[in-house]
Amino acid sequence: MSYVIFGRAIKTEYLTLGTLFATGAAVYGSMGGKKEAPAASGKSLTERVKEAVPISAGSSEEEQLMNSIKNFLAEAEKEGGASH
Repeated sequence: MSYVIFGRAIKTEYLTLGTLFATGAAVYGSMGGKKEAPAASGKSLTERVKEAVPISAGSSEEEQLMNSIKNFLAEAEKEGGASH
């Protein structure tokens, strides 16, 4: 079977291959570009997150919860650091 495009008969096989190659070229073109390396500031991930996301409590209950979470994370970090 073929389709008539601009007065010419084009087989469906060629239309299929053209579509696949065009899609592949579009994907390949969108993946290009300069890759930026993460900044080597010497800070750990947890330190950078703490700086980026300030945590402030609105009540004493929230403050207690935040302190318990911070203590839990500190203990987990110590245990994780000791095993490596």
